[in-house]
Amino acid sequence: MKKNKILLGIMTLVLALNAYGVQFKEGTYVGEAKGYRGDIKAEVTVSKDRIENIKVVENGDTPILSDAAARKVTENIVKYQSLRVDGAAGATSSSKAVERAVKNALKTSGADLKELNKRPKVQKVAELKKETLNEDVVVIGAGGAGLVAAIEAKLNGAQNVVVLEKMAFAGGNTLISGGEYAAPNNWIQEKEGIKDSPDTFYNDILKGGDNEGDPKLVRVLADNALDGAKWLRDYVDVSFEDRQLFFGGHSVKRSLVPKDATGVEMIKKLLAKADELGIKVYYETPAKELIMDKDRVVGVKAESETTEYTFNAKNGVIIASGGFGSNVQMRMKYNKDIDESILSTNTVGITGDGIEMAQKVGAQTEDMQFIQTYPTCDPISGALLYFGDVRLAGGSILINQEGKRFVEELQRRDVISMAIKSQTGSVAYQFCDQAQVDESGVAKNHKGEVEYLFNNKLLVKADTIKEAADFFGIDAAELEKTVEKYNQYARDGKDLEFNKRGKLTPFTKGGPFYIMKAVPAVHHTMGGLKINEEAKVIGENGQPIKGLFAAGEVTGDIHGTNRLGSDAIADITVFGKIAGKNVMSEK
Repeated sequence: MKKNKILLGIMTLVLALNAYGVQFKEGTYVGEAKGYRGDIKAEVTVSKDRIENIKVVENGDTPILSDAAARKVTENIVKYQSLRVDGAAGATSSSKAVERAVKNALKTSGADLKELNKRPKVQKVAELKKETLNEDVVVIGAGGAGLVAAIEAKLNGAQNVVVLEKMAFAGGNTLISGGEYAAPNNWIQEKEGIKDSPDTFYNDILKGGDNEGDPKLVRVLADNALDGAKWLRDYVDVSFEDRQLFFGGHSVKRSLVPKDATGVEMIKKLLAKADELGIKVYYETPAKELIMDKDRVVGVKAESETTEYTFNAKNGVIIASGGFGSNVQMRMKYNKDIDESILSTNTVGITGDGIEMAQKVGAQTEDMQFIQTYPTCDPISGALLYFGDVRLAGGSILINQEGKRFVEELQRRDVISMAIKSQTGSVAYQFCDQAQVDESGVAKNHKGEVEYLFNNKLLVKADTIKEAADFFGIDAAELEKTVEKYNQYARDGKDLEFNKRGKLTPFTKGGPFYIMKAVPAVHHTMGGLKINEEAKVIGENGQPIKGLFAAGEVTGDIHGTNRLGSDAIADITVFGKIAGKNVMSEK
């Protein structure tokens, strides 16, 4: 009888423990994990039977993007009491890193991690609630163009402006870009005595796109680029570094560099200004449909996880949802050569939604077949590699497996990309020395990426050219000859092989030397909605669609067959401002 009572007591205790789920030792625990570009540290506070709170106290991963991942993952872990939760789409690496940091924190909490790692049963909302909101202006997309347009609409008299963003974070492709801005006659050119003009810029854009861009739109971009840069600097408070880069296809060095050489600076400051002006951003609320009243766009239908929205737009709608670089089916629809075998630098949200929405209300498109690849990208993920900025600063050469140069390093992106595709293995190797790495600032500005490249054997640093070449199986003897030949060109001031523009700087004799492996990846879709000089979307009948505007990569007919590097940030700023201003005078 006594034994039975003991067994009964044990069974009761077990059942009680099971009823309460996972058990913890009360307290706060700290864990760390490596993200895509930096470390993440989390503090996890637990009671006896649940995770009470999670705070990400250090986040060295990509700003804004990883902040969304931290917010989404920590909220879901606390909500579902599970480590296997959904993260932020487009921020998978950061989301996984936050999960790992929390898991590492809980290793000493006494919890059953296997139990915590079970995927929770998430009940979907049976029926979305319906909500109608009356706004002056509705902007689709919280990237650079969308935020610029929203701010400008507010400055031109709009009382209520909202921005709809399908992702959990703002920024679009601007966020993960280098953020460089092409502006003729800019303040650094003046200081350095570089002669430039809007006319020269205009001709460079047209020539760079094989004269396929609309000259009227190109004229607007060239004439307003400098004012846009000054607006970002003086009104939005974007900080620019005291240097420029020389992108392929430009006649002169004219590309301003934002703080830390990424688009984060621009998006961070635009978000701060939007918040200051009372502009609300609806995250994870993709636009689904444009609302028409006869021949006019009067609003947008959108949907979040819980709500079906109808946003009425008194003045109009601005589409700034980006291109379609992450939509393989759409890419292949217009250009069958850009198939699934080609990676993309774009965020996963860049899928052409805005283009297709506008087409359903009769919008024209232009240049959809023109899709650009960026030459120096991550062979694993397709991400644009900031270490490649050494090339843009003129401090590196591109070589193949045979140790030879095969293209001018400052050529147009499409030319370099196609040249890489014809090399052994369809890969390129960027060679440079320590002096040029230091001069360009890439190691300082992009520490997380450099560490990632080393860890994934995509970058090597060595004391000798041979040692660096051997790491990738490159013909070392041939590379040594290539470097010596290039050094002679630099001493003579003339590249006799590829006529490389800009200043030629010889590599140091003693090293250290770096070699980075890279491949081309889809970077920009030049095609999109046809607009006029006022950023009004043009219909199939050749007339503007009333109440509908567009700006940024969602538009076409500006860059032609190929966009020159750093022109996109000028484009989104110039036409974002034009769209935001003109939507308020729409009748």
